[in-house]
Amino acid sequence: MRLGFHLEEAYLLILAGLVLLSATATGYGIWASGRAATAEQQRRVRIVNSRVRSAWWLIAIFVVAFWLGQGALLTVFAILSFFVLREFIALTPTHYTDHWALVIAFYVAIPVQYLLIAFEQYWFFTLFIPVYLFLLLPVIMAATHDTDRYLERVAKVQWGIMLSIFCLSHAPAISLLDFTRFNSSGPLMLVYFLLVTFLSDLFAVLMSSVLGGKPLQSNPNKTTKGVAVGSLIALLAGLALYWLSPFRLWQAGLMSLAIIAAEIMGDLVISSVKKSLGASYPEGDDIYITRGILERMAPLTFAAPVFYHLTVIFFMN
Repeated sequence: MRLGFHLEEAYLLILAGLVLLSATATGYGIWASGRAATAEQQRRVRIVNSRVRSAWWLIAIFVVAFWLGQGALLTVFAILSFFVLREFIALTPTHYTDHWALVIAFYVAIPVQYLLIAFEQYWFFTLFIPVYLFLLLPVIMAATHDTDRYLERVAKVQWGIMLSIFCLSHAPAISLLDFTRFNSSGPLMLVYFLLVTFLSDLFAVLMSSVLGGKPLQSNPNKTTKGVAVGSLIALLAGLALYWLSPFRLWQAGLMSLAIIAAEIMGDLVISSVKKSLGASYPEGDDIYITRGILERMAPLTFAAPVFYHLTVIFFMN
């Protein structure tokens, strides 16, 4: 590995940096809470504190998953997919006749998708949901003879599966790729990807609180200034951490830009989905893994498949 680090040493170094960053952000949240004068400032500080608390949850999850191996990592992401899909379906009006389609989505699609990744069936895991399941689910829903808003119901279930399972499952798939000839590894590539994604989202919220500015129409929790500065910090982090990856410095910059752009698009899409279904953005109480997880995982839904396929195209062939 570049800079002479072994896998465990690099992971511990990054973990220490994340803990330090989260501790600093926690300290800022405590300090800012006592200084917030207006209702808007208090709301933004609550959002920052919520993001930071979520960061501690994620750090704990991935510490456990890393030390217990790939199986634990896949299990963690399978559980995340379950809760993301559950929240998506909870926001989406469904009929009682959609029962079997939802059973397949939760109890067939999730385990099959992650088992395909576990057994390194890469060619099939990228086809199982967007081809075979997309053909099967409309048939199952049509077999009930319930044609009331049929196309809308099918599309909602399919989109939920696509975002919650297919897109999200690309993240752990990164850790199974072989980068030995580049003096890197799959787990470190996953760490690299998650760091750029995490820092971009965290600093977009943090800088939105610090700098203020005009809130985004798609997401009132972020401002234009905050997103711009957060994206710049994530880009610099991606460049600084290029030694974790098989990338050269300029390639790390381009890949980081791709991650950031895809993350912003994912956030935009999930925001539009929530608004179209009448859901509002919470103001800081959604810190648990079973609530508000759709918003938390929004950056990963687009960024994970984009990063995975760009990496496979340019570095695995």
